[in-house]
Amino acid sequence: MEVQVAPLRAWDDFFPGSDRFARPDFKDISKWNNRVVNNLLYYQTNYLMVAAAVVSIVGFLSPLNMLIGGTVVVLVFMGFVWVSHNKDILRRLKKQYPTTFVVVIMLSSYFLISYLGDVMVFMFGITLPLLLMFVHASLRLRNIKNKLENKIEGIGLKKTPMGIILDALEQQEDSINKLADYISKAKE
Repeated sequence: MEVQVAPLRAWDDFFPGSDRFARPDFKDISKWNNRVVNNLLYYQTNYLMVAAAVVSIVGFLSPLNMLIGGTVVVLVFMGFVWVSHNKDILRRLKKQYPTTFVVVIMLSSYFLISYLGDVMVFMFGITLPLLLMFVHASLRLRNIKNKLENKIEGIGLKKTPMGIILDALEQQEDSINKLADYISKAKE
């Protein structure tokens, strides 16, 4: 299946007034996780643009350290994904606690970067864009268009870059399994 880039959402959809933002329900982690995953899929191009702007500014100020930091984070992420696919206990941990998995990747990257170079580049060039994405995805309420687009990607009709990353973190598997269960129950 061909990877498609999601469309850039309008600014008034991405960052409207406070009526489209709400604090997540911290008591229901699965509902919060669902909101974050769906917003990451729906607004992925907007997040990419915001991250590119931050990375460009930091990269302009310190290009070599930004290159080292980005390389370290990518290699650590790929290493953790590879290990989690080969070790069942890590796979279950990644599936149950995806935020913890990402935090472990970021902390590991932080320690490697502190050993290799400038920590502030890591903080502003890599961590800040991820934090901005997570906060927006946590607070932004979903709309009908958001839900429809996510169902299309969830059933495999469309594949996007964020969908590939979320698959590596095993965050889309549940929605596909739920849909398959629903279809099998409907057939009965």
